[in-house]
Amino acid sequence: MSNDCNAKCQQLTPQDILNQLSEKWNVSITSEEFARKLDENDSLRSLRDEFYVPKVGGLPKVDKSRTDSQSDSIYLCGHSLGLQPKRVQKLIDIWLKDWANLGVYGHVHGTNPFVNCDYPCIPTLKTLLGAEDNEVGIMNQLTTNIHFMMVSFYRPTSQRFKILYEERAFPSDEYAFRSQIQFHGYSPEQALLKIKPREKEDCIRTEDILELLKQQGQSVALVFLSGVQYYTGQLFDIETITRTAQQYGCIVGWDLAHAVGNVPLKLHDWNVDFAVFCSYKYLNSGAGCIGGIFVHSNQFDKEYPHFDGWWGNRDETRFQMNTEIERGLGANGFRISNPSIHQCATLAASLQVFEEAGIENLRTKSKLLTQYLQNLIENEINQPSNYFKIHVLTPNDPEQRGAQLSFRIIGVDARQLFNELERSGVCLDVRGDVIRVAPIPLYNSFMDVYRFVSLLKIIKV
Repeated sequence: MSNDCNAKCQQLTPQDILNQLSEKWNVSITSEEFARKLDENDSLRSLRDEFYVPKVGGLPKVDKSRTDSQSDSIYLCGHSLGLQPKRVQKLIDIWLKDWANLGVYGHVHGTNPFVNCDYPCIPTLKTLLGAEDNEVGIMNQLTTNIHFMMVSFYRPTSQRFKILYEERAFPSDEYAFRSQIQFHGYSPEQALLKIKPREKEDCIRTEDILELLKQQGQSVALVFLSGVQYYTGQLFDIETITRTAQQYGCIVGWDLAHAVGNVPLKLHDWNVDFAVFCSYKYLNSGAGCIGGIFVHSNQFDKEYPHFDGWWGNRDETRFQMNTEIERGLGANGFRISNPSIHQCATLAASLQVFEEAGIENLRTKSKLLTQYLQNLIENEINQPSNYFKIHVLTPNDPEQRGAQLSFRIIGVDARQLFNELERSGVCLDVRGDVIRVAPIPLYNSFMDVYRFVSLLKIIKV
């Protein structure tokens, strides 16, 4: 992560690293100077310059009497919408120029022919997902892709028809589950199998998932969980859950909306059957931008039902306009329609930055950022003298979470606290009594975290 944190840091916990740096520099972890030194020693700090950080003066709910309108906002909401890479405009302009100068010829000529506009994104996505050749396809958006994957991979029978998923799954995922179940003639009450945390716990234990599979796995057609849970920020043990579920004959899919670009993934090695993801959160491609799928190579030769479209053809036969599809290999065979050149441009712009930074380097910084945030919350906010407290829903173990921490606010109304933070130039989001906070290693600094907690200390609700 930094000049003071070499390969030896890999053997230490993030809190160990913070403690050692505090001792080395003779500076308190809770001090502003410590945040400044962390930033000075951050080898990834220049990545922030690759993104547009909204200025306080441009935000709609800011009380301008509290802030300097020209200063950067404290943007801790990349789990909801990533910031715009500065390279986006250049890449879009290139494709717009090709369109203007070439018209229809731009499909097969120009800087990046339109028919292949998604292909420059594939190599970096393969790295981020831990995928092999032909296992990644760029298409549609998240819920649409869930439906298309379930057409092929949710094939209920009279003995095996249930879908195992987690409590508080993103609502759109559950809508998809319910509608697919009903389409196949079952009722959600029959077919939905929800795994919950234990009483008085916030996150789901891996052993409880495995035990439920032991008890009911023979009736489960599909296990479909979130790689990183959107509400709590919990990172599930994808490898262990996948392996165990498959031992009981289940197909296993993952929603990676909050995982891709957030944590390193090894989907091929973990033998994941399929996965879906969006690209506008940690991948910074813009609101509603194109999503994608992963299909393991061990599924390529199996006969599954498909909902086909012309873009699922092999590249060589797509424009022959044959009446029967010659489906492309692997994930490409699931594609339906041609992808947008504009959306692929924004995605490609962000992926260039990921390629230069390296997901392992980003993960190292992310663990430190999030641990630093948690440390400041415990030592600066959760003190007897403070008029409200924060209960962190997210696991304490850095290996069981990504960038996000989910705060349950105790003692004051979470929405009112959120509103006051907005007025002070902080960008977050709130779900009921929970505020979600995510310092993103691509563009957030340790000073962002320090400034955020400093505001929490003085803000009045």
